Amino acid sequence: MKFPCTRMGAAVSLALLQMNAFGQEAAAPAAPAQDDGLQMNRVVVTGTAAGTSKMKSSVSVSTLEADTIAQSVPTSAADVLRAVPGVRSESSGGEGNANMTVRGVPISAGGSRYVQIQEDGLPVLQSGDFNFITPDAYVRVDGGLSHLEVVRGGSASTLATNAPGGIINFIGKTGEKEGGSIGFTTGVDYDSKRVDFDYGGRVAERTRFFVAGFYRRGEGVRETGVTSEKGGQLSANVTREFDNGYVRLSFKHLDDHTPTALPVPVSVTNGRIAAIDGIDPRTVSFYSPYWVPDVTLDKSNRQVAHDVNDGMHVRSNTFGLEAQFDLGGGWTVTERLRKANNSGRFIGVFAGNNGSVGQYVFATGPQAGQAYAGRAFAAVVFNTSIDDAGLFVNDTKLARTFALANGTKLTATAGLYASDQDLGLTWNFNEYLMQASGDKPALLRTANATPGLVGPAFGACCSRAIDMEYKYLAPYLNLGYEAGPWNVDASVRHDRQSASGTANIATGAQRYEPATVQRVDYDLTHNSYSAGANYRLSNNLALFARASEGVAFNADRILFGAPLDGSVPVSINTVRQLEGGVKWKRGGVSAFVTAFHAKTRESNYEVTTRTSTANSYDAKGVEIEAAWRAGALQLNGGLTLTDAEITATAPGGEAVIGNTPRRQAHAVYQAAATYSLGKALLGASVIGTGKSWADDQHTIVMPAYRTVSAFVNYDVSERVMVSLSANNLFNETGYTEVEGDGHAARSIAGRSIKASVKYSF
Repeated sequence: MKFPCTRMGAAVSLALLQMNAFGQEAAAPAAPAQDDGLQMNRVVVTGTAAGTSKMKSSVSVSTLEADTIAQSVPTSAADVLRAVPGVRSESSGGEGNANMTVRGVPISAGGSRYVQIQEDGLPVLQSGDFNFITPDAYVRVDGGLSHLEVVRGGSASTLATNAPGGIINFIGKTGEKEGGSIGFTTGVDYDSKRVDFDYGGRVAERTRFFVAGFYRRGEGVRETGVTSEKGGQLSANVTREFDNGYVRLSFKHLDDHTPTALPVPVSVTNGRIAAIDGIDPRTVSFYSPYWVPDVTLDKSNRQVAHDVNDGMHVRSNTFGLEAQFDLGGGWTVTERLRKANNSGRFIGVFAGNNGSVGQYVFATGPQAGQAYAGRAFAAVVFNTSIDDAGLFVNDTKLARTFALANGTKLTATAGLYASDQDLGLTWNFNEYLMQASGDKPALLRTANATPGLVGPAFGACCSRAIDMEYKYLAPYLNLGYEAGPWNVDASVRHDRQSASGTANIATGAQRYEPATVQRVDYDLTHNSYSAGANYRLSNNLALFARASEGVAFNADRILFGAPLDGSVPVSINTVRQLEGGVKWKRGGVSAFVTAFHAKTRESNYEVTTRTSTANSYDAKGVEIEAAWRAGALQLNGGLTLTDAEITATAPGGEAVIGNTPRRQAHAVYQAAATYSLGKALLGASVIGTGKSWADDQHTIVMPAYRTVSAFVNYDVSERVMVSLSANNLFNETGYTEVEGDGHAARSIAGRSIKASVKYSF
């Protein structure tokens, strides 16, 4: 990987590391008032040039504390986001492979094309929609998480690259509070054991640290018959305080195996989805102890074997530097940089069809050689090596606040952002004949010598070698003006993407030939803007409005389509948004209401069908977030109403114009309640979505569904807490995606119950 260190970034970094002044870090944001359910007065740093409170900001933003996140009983980082109003998170894929977006912006490709997932203000991956590698796969929620900040729309277009829809920022603890904890969690109705720990404090008067991590082992919430969860995470940081600022060094090591859930066989009749006998979409997993090694082709044309049950394996070693200094005279410099070495493997079993009933013979398992009279289906193994997803990123900001007459002030912020994202992938899709069963399925005999193997899937389309490098450079400028009740800001960003590398398809899935290499070499630029205003009618009531436009550059999803050598124009994806609303709080009640209008233009290339698409979307709606505090009772809720339609397509697709985009429900809602009863804290939450269409042609309906989660925490003593919690308490089926011909669909996982004990010290 090449380091795109700019002169400005290098100079600032060197200066910061050589400083030997002594002092104190800038004050942390004030704790929110206990009766302010939405924390309107809390200072938010995500999506702002300089930290400002929600009440003064003209951006739609939500915050979730670590305790609140735990109470929602999430099964993954993506599952956490289902509790945030305005966020659509299809967290049905396990610990990664989630599809997500924000209100009004479509999910038309996998991952999070229009939303950037960050840790401590920097992206986890520069593009959110890489094939088989999504940012949530490299994020784990443990005791190191302080809180979550989620920005929808607004200034995300100009304060981050590839984030016109919003920013999701997981912010870690940094040792301000002395102490720690150790905890043990076990599945009650599933096999999983997990140990968590965290500890932080001071090692000297001006130096503090924090360390956290976890380790787990088991099957996971879907029964697999094998140990499909194994691994963990360790993260740490140390902060040195000075009179005029601070320097922080951080580290994260992630090495984790988890099962991934892909669409499973279903049937569709008159547009309605139905489960197939023996296959429960909530619980089925086609990982099994009866798999044979999956033999694939590597980039050197060698045959290599992999254990299908390894599932999704992610590895990451991340090193970071963060620093901020007050230079005097109203000047402040902020530096963030991170080097992440990311790699791993994605292995999942996808239903190539919904199968057929017939007479077969077992090829593996205890019944090998015996007759099988039942349903069999095409089990396609998506086996992708994540050879290299390393990322280097540097963000340098210089700001000055000018004090004007009558207490007004003007803050100017200039920044330079640079990143270098490597992408090395090796795809292999083999097809097997498999027993259609949710209970340790076996492979069935075929004409191939390898048990169960049919051969390369999808006409040998998908043995692919990708070696790409995506460089980004983005200067940006923000002006913020505060005068009495007014807060006005405007910002611009000039993004430049430089893509280079190669992509190749193995001939007949047997060999990579030099003659078929696709050379990639192109540059793209785009100018984005955002402008907003906030007016405080009183300390408890404010109005705001914002207009913005931003870009999400394509990455590997356009490989193998049109030439990418700079000889023809390369498509980009743009989002234009208008939003406005009101923020209000009184006593224990607070509300945040935003009306929005988003227009999206995008292009895609579908690998398996080898077709290009170009669509435009228009969406209008309203987003409501509210909270109420009354003594021991706390209530939070959200509702997003969206009216969206496809407004344009590529030639030949005109029949879908006017239709609602796929997987876009008119209503999505959240509600959560907690009640303190002596030493016990009880809580429940419900997350629901209205019905939607599985396809743009409106031939398959995905039914409305809602899931309920619940928990009870009990303080055995001042330091010991036990808890019992359930995700999807009523075992609801909730389809999040369906294949275009209706042969397969993916559902959220069924009920899972876990018990925990935690000791704090």
